[in-house]
Amino acid sequence: MVRPFLPLNGLRAFEASARHLSFTRAAIELCVTQAAVSQQVKSLETRLGVQLFQRLPRGLQITAEGEALLPVVTGSFDQLADTLERIEGGHVRELLFLGAVGTFAVGWLLPRLPDFQRQFPFVDLRLSTNNNRVDMAAEGLDFAVRFGNGSWHGTEAIELFEAPLSPLCIPELAGLLREPADLVHQPLLRSYRKDEWSSWFAAAGVASSPQSSKGIVFDSSLAMMEAALQGVGVAVAPPSMFPRHLSSGAIEQPFPITISLGSYWLTRLQSRSPTPAMLAFSEWITSKVWETELAVVQTK
Repeated sequence: MVRPFLPLNGLRAFEASARHLSFTRAAIELCVTQAAVSQQVKSLETRLGVQLFQRLPRGLQITAEGEALLPVVTGSFDQLADTLERIEGGHVRELLFLGAVGTFAVGWLLPRLPDFQRQFPFVDLRLSTNNNRVDMAAEGLDFAVRFGNGSWHGTEAIELFEAPLSPLCIPELAGLLREPADLVHQPLLRSYRKDEWSSWFAAAGVASSPQSSKGIVFDSSLAMMEAALQGVGVAVAPPSMFPRHLSSGAIEQPFPITISLGSYWLTRLQSRSPTPAMLAFSEWITSKVWETELAVVQTK
């Protein structure tokens, strides 16, 4: 059985009315009369053979049938708008879904993204941040930038660079720290990785104190650094991811001692075949890492 086409204007009127629960406000949004919206919705209801709204003295109440239809219509309009945007001007834009650890996204990636957009205008990048715990398949990600040892089941991983950790704090706290052992008397901010402070104290030749296993635990280094900026305590984080804070003097690195507990990796599911957008991003990010490392070597 071939179903008749549903009227686009009726669907638009229904969606707007469902959001506002008002024919009048929907009419204002759609730049038509209230009577036109009401008629379009009525025609849609007749076509479907169901009632989508209960008409009340003050506004509308969506019915169970309307509730079932609304997410389908909204999703279809969103997909249509997205597709039209991607083919605007006769150039098909390809979506690329990237997840990244928050510190990497803010401290390294964002300042360089304009260059990627200039080089690959056909790629429509969708960036989401996470705390290093990500389900690429469930979230529909093409790539995920993670911190660790590069071993994640079912993924292909390209090492980008190490990110050594060191204590970071506001200048007022840094002024109280003459030697690493002085940290024992300060509030220490921690991430969910429990061995960071104990590993740093070991590298600094300081017996790990009970204080290093206490204090606020953060699921994000960005949140931990925000706490450090507010003087809550001393964070242990990668200085290379916070260049603006260090150059402005908002944050100081009181000791040059660093520890390396992992690297940033560009990962993708082995079952995910690379698209042109994925190949473009992979080549671009690895070239940017190489340029950054070369610049560091040349300044030494």
